[in-house]
Amino acid sequence: MSLFSELAARLFGPSPPAAVDAELLTMGVEAVVDAVDPRLRTMSGYARRMAPAVTRAIVHLRELGPLLPDPIALSRGAWADDSLLNAAFATADDVSLLLGRSPELTGFLEGNSGTADAYALLGMLKTEREVFAPGLVDGALQQDVAQTTVSFSQHKLICAAGDLEACRREVGVRILHRLAALALQRITELERTAVELEQRKALLHAKLRLLHLRSDGLEQLAQGQGGVAAQISSIERELKTTLDDYLETKASAQTLEARLYQIEAIFGAPAEHVRLDRVPLRVSRLGYKVAAGSAEPAAELTLHELSLGDGLKAVIALVRCGRADVAAAKAMAARGTRALL
Repeated sequence: MSLFSELAARLFGPSPPAAVDAELLTMGVEAVVDAVDPRLRTMSGYARRMAPAVTRAIVHLRELGPLLPDPIALSRGAWADDSLLNAAFATADDVSLLLGRSPELTGFLEGNSGTADAYALLGMLKTEREVFAPGLVDGALQQDVAQTTVSFSQHKLICAAGDLEACRREVGVRILHRLAALALQRITELERTAVELEQRKALLHAKLRLLHLRSDGLEQLAQGQGGVAAQISSIERELKTTLDDYLETKASAQTLEARLYQIEAIFGAPAEHVRLDRVPLRVSRLGYKVAAGSAEPAAELTLHELSLGDGLKAVIALVRCGRADVAAAKAMAARGTRALL
């Protein structure tokens, strides 16, 4: 296994560690270095510098692991009786379509012929929209009542595995990858800014040369020197500012110190970038949000909402998928494709 896999197995396994020991911390530091920039190992004391941030990330993920939901069966037959599936999918056919057209799930089962069931992480986007529709008010049905519809879209199955523990480990790996990707993204943005400043610097140099040519050219017969001189002065000031920013940004982008700083910023504040919340929801069979205490019939749900920073959120569920259900779903999906053709 990769270092991230080993780390995720410890943090998202059935018995997460009670403390961050030296072995776990070293594993975490080296996994992050492998993922972001192995050249960091040339820095003296890199592991000591990274230790506090990686420790905070490990503690956060160790607390997040037990919050993952228990698995539920994902199948066409389970749709009618499972309140979460009933809320998440409009029809039982939608469940089958997801099972039959999921690349990770079908690919895993095709590559593991001896596996009867597969576990995976179901992710989907939740959308709430205000509408006016018939509803109960003080026990009486009224028209045009302000209500909130709850719908789910962009369903996706990832982290397919042959058992629950392996699936949970893969979820942990994806979360660790997310943190590493955010650090690398910040480093890349710094490098992109340096390129943009270099291009801006070249453009200002060209404008300045043009203005100097005009200042000594025939244009001075038709207009005074004052206008061109003022423009030259303005461009020179902007060029100096741009040059200073460029030199500072380029120096930062090329140093390992700056890369280490971005790693510390991301892994040192893990809750800002990865969080798992339990969100209560009462929803009717028609998909309307029902207020707590209302007498209207509603399913009592507890959604698990995974936040990934930058406003990205997904409702997740661990699911168990039977091989026979997936095979039937693939056949159904193939029939649907042929019908469209």
